[in-house]
Amino acid sequence: MPTVAIAGASLAGLSAARALRSQGYEGRLVLVGRERHRPYDRPPLSKGFLTGAIRTGQLTLEADEEDLGAEWLLGVEALRLDCPGRTLHLSDGSRLPADGIVLASGAQPRPLPGSSGLAGVHLLRTLEDAQALRVALAAADSLIVVGAGFLGSEVAATARTLGLDVTVVEAAPTPLAGPLGPTMGAVVAALHVDHGVHLRCGVDVRGVTGTGRAEGVALADGHRIDGDLVVVGVGTTPGIDWLADSGLALGDGVLCDAAGATNVSGVVAVGDCSAWYDPAVGRHLRVEHWTAAMERAPVAAATLLSGGTRPPPPLPPAYFWSEQYDSYIQFAGHTRPGDTVTVEEGDVDARRFLAVYRRADQPVAVLGLDQMRLFTRWRRRLSRGD
Repeated sequence: MPTVAIAGASLAGLSAARALRSQGYEGRLVLVGRERHRPYDRPPLSKGFLTGAIRTGQLTLEADEEDLGAEWLLGVEALRLDCPGRTLHLSDGSRLPADGIVLASGAQPRPLPGSSGLAGVHLLRTLEDAQALRVALAAADSLIVVGAGFLGSEVAATARTLGLDVTVVEAAPTPLAGPLGPTMGAVVAALHVDHGVHLRCGVDVRGVTGTGRAEGVALADGHRIDGDLVVVGVGTTPGIDWLADSGLALGDGVLCDAAGATNVSGVVAVGDCSAWYDPAVGRHLRVEHWTAAMERAPVAAATLLSGGTRPPPPLPPAYFWSEQYDSYIQFAGHTRPGDTVTVEEGDVDARRFLAVYRRADQPVAVLGLDQMRLFTRWRRRLSRGD
């Protein structure tokens, strides 16, 4: 395999490059990145970077002495994949033929319809997005966050820490109702209320109000909320539009087996653009978490180098964390409607506890709020299937 091309130069792409080298690949390695930056860490963009506690130079994912012997094509976007010819068509007009291809093209934040080009409306994905939002927060008195997932919740917590009046609007009954369920989602809601955030849950946003510049949001129930800024955190779409005519199986991401292999030989996918089949869940899942990109890249690299002949290791339970206010939230596993949840340790009212989700008396997920040591033990149990 003389040449491997990686379409995407963020965490997943970098992790794949590292894995290929560590597994003995010595050929030509080319990373194509739409952004002009070398790989950087995105989680701090919604937290410490907005407050100024973390500077741009601290976001780098590469060690000073690290040298992968790779070629970096930055500020260049992959526009098309010719699978039969195994060639990437790039935005600078060039073509990059390769013997193996890693798809790591990430995801894009989903905008609110009708808000494009309106000043004062912010999406948060890139370093430039975060830089613009940091400047805007410093000049604002109030913020409306649309969407109470992890990104929206973290931005809300950060803005409140900065002293802004913050309102969060969420269509679900509670923040994080999807991964955590309504009971534990209500606990996260209480965390926001403890810190003076205004929550409006169970209502959709009809649109952003204002002409030329955002003045607030209009809700589906007829109410209006005024604010200086609007941050939209209503999820992402996988970066797969450029693969529409490639012949790859696509759904909510590039569909892969449990080892990262696509339906095309010599092409694997990792990171936010990929939807791996999870045998424990029985379907393809797109897992948009930092840890998944790190853990799955070595598996996909092994699949690419072996031609898919090596049996994949079991996928560990999905894991993510979030820092909100002074609290550290950790979650591992997958929940479904009907799962029971019990507090095993600590006190919900004190906002320090560990809860376990069960299905037919079998643990399937665990949630910890400032319970890092105990959470780590339970996460290991889930991985072992205890």
